[in-house]
Amino acid sequence: MSKIKLLLDVVSDLRSLADSVQAVADAIASNAPEEVSKPEQPEEKRVTLEEVRAVLAEKSHDGFTAEVRALLQKYGASKLSEIDPSKYDALLADAEGLK
Repeated sequence: MSKIKLLLDVVSDLRSLADSVQAVADAIASNAPEEVSKPEQPEEKRVTLEEVRAVLAEKSHDGFTAEVRALLQKYGASKLSEIDPSKYDALLADAEGLK
């Protein structure tokens, strides 16, 4: 047998194999229950202590030290580590509003 004939046989076998794999995939897909996708809910981004600390430090450096202290007191603390992490979002928003 020539090399070209062998290569043509290999190509033919590969096509046959591909058809068989496709038939199996189609059979599995038709028998599988349809997936019910859950509506995607946007993942809430949690503000971290480090993010709040960075913004407050920047504001303090920009001359808003008294305002930063007032914000900490507004949220019931004398230092940032005493503030409840659930309040970080609001504190960050207030701090970014300082101008």
